Amino acid sequence: MSTTEQRVAVVTGAARGIGAATAVRLAADGRAVAVLDLDEGACKDTVEAITAAGGTALAVGADVSDEAQVQAAVSRVADELGAPTILVNNAGVLRDNLLFKMSTADWDTVMSVHLRGAFLMTRAAQKYMVDAKFGRVVNLSSSSALGNRGQVNYSAAKAGMQGFTKTLAIELGKFGVTANAVAPGFIVTDMTAATAARVGMGFEDFQAAAATQIPVQRVGRPEDVANAIAFFTGDAAGFVSGQVLYVAGGPLD
Repeated sequence: MSTTEQRVAVVTGAARGIGAATAVRLAADGRAVAVLDLDEGACKDTVEAITAAGGTALAVGADVSDEAQVQAAVSRVADELGAPTILVNNAGVLRDNLLFKMSTADWDTVMSVHLRGAFLMTRAAQKYMVDAKFGRVVNLSSSSALGNRGQVNYSAAKAGMQGFTKTLAIELGKFGVTANAVAPGFIVTDMTAATAARVGMGFEDFQAAAATQIPVQRVGRPEDVANAIAFFTGDAAGFVSGQVLYVAGGPLD
């Protein structure tokens, strides 16, 4: 960091997978990290990994789709760690199905966690960023934003995250706040394991098949995404805003 001030970051969905890897990476970069997930107890491993390495972390439980819980969580972070000026909106769920089989509840759940959650978290955190005249918002999109069979809800939500990001960049730029999106391709997480199960494949076979379609000939790891997120949160990325970076091992249309 070019500043001597320790920035405070909030990473949602940080109990495991991409969120956990991101929280650990940001802590390694010198951030104090609020590890936020639906179940505060589930954040224990991520917090311990950070503190064992000498970092500062706080476990926070909140449902990002619940307005009151979000406000309470962000206020708690500000009180216990300091004003949050970095926000990574990573929390997400899958409710995959073909359109004609998809329930209204499955559509609403995915929209609530991804889009409503990102909106509520960003709205609650932006005032601290504006006051500090510094802010970094990174939203998790996905290669599924380009369309993916069986994911009409998830694809729509992840495409929405890109429009959300670009509008944030326009509205908040004059306050020293940037907003960018990272769109992972195939990353080894619980979510991709669930997708393999949905299509009836063993996870190892699913990964091997996916790797043959990726130019770098391997699937991604949570750390690959965390590295990209870390760039967007840094002081050196202050002239990069409103961008969507696909972390997918090759070009995507």
